[in-house]
Amino acid sequence: MEAGAIAIGQWPGAGHAVESWDKGGDSPVCAADIEVDGFLKQELGKLLPSAGWLSEETADDPSRLERDLIWVVDPIDGTRDFLRGRTGWAVSVALVSAGRPLLGLLVAPARGEVWAATAGTGARLNGVDIGASKRRDFPGSRVPADSLMREDADLVLVDKPNSIALRIAMVADDRADLLATLRWGFEWDVAAATLIAREAGARVSDAFGQALAYNKRDPRAFGLLVSAPAIHGAAVERLAGRAEKYSVEIPALK
Repeated sequence: MEAGAIAIGQWPGAGHAVESWDKGGDSPVCAADIEVDGFLKQELGKLLPSAGWLSEETADDPSRLERDLIWVVDPIDGTRDFLRGRTGWAVSVALVSAGRPLLGLLVAPARGEVWAATAGTGARLNGVDIGASKRRDFPGSRVPADSLMREDADLVLVDKPNSIALRIAMVADDRADLLATLRWGFEWDVAAATLIAREAGARVSDAFGQALAYNKRDPRAFGLLVSAPAIHGAAVERLAGRAEKYSVEIPALK
């Protein structure tokens, strides 16, 4: 995918220099984010001129709420890894209809990975069908995280890419059993990857176990749970108290 080629053409891990800055709230952005965003907006706009647009790097246009179809894009998910020359970043593109993703694509060129899904047809990695974790016991579940709280000491840490989309994809490809977050996150971070996970057979919800919806007026949801279906209920139960506590204060929408 050309968007991935644009990104890796500026990736410090390949010896390139890229301009970067903080856009506020300790959130880094770089020239590659902006260039990939502009490229995708132009090319996807040509493909479906009637579709709306929601992207991390484009000012939100409320007219998207009136559209039947909308592109939901994160031009570089995992910018911190991108800037550090690490491989844990991806270009994320989803096409959403009636609040649900129809198409999902993750391109991780530094890893040589292309993840794709179409609603109702399964998920693929580099063209090969994939299946999610089928773990049945919550203790011992593999989690892509930097560390674990004391009450989660019965879980097992595995590699954590900075891109949350790639962490979700790890569950889709049975490299992890559970991905859990307890913070407010944006639709563009997860729209493509959650479709890939669901089509691979994983269970997907917010931190309270409720279904996710897309193209909302406020494009945020609190927390994310992606897991093997049999351990999803145990994950919701384990996180219930923390989710209730941390979801109370909603950060201002920028």
